[in-house]
Amino acid sequence: MALATILACRVIVSWNFRHIVHFQKIPLYNAVNRLMGYSEIGIHTPLEVIADED
Repeated sequence: MALATILACRVIVSWNFRHIVHFQKIPLYNAVNRLMGYSEIGIHTPLEVIADED
């Protein structure tokens, strides 16, 4: 998370539901980013970012 923040990544895609893609933790990650002057990061599962061809 810290490296993605420093490198100005816009999105993190992960299957890690316990630590990263956790609905209660995502607002906390972004709150720290805002507090420290960094941009928010979108955090999603692969299913949320893959476009369906149908």
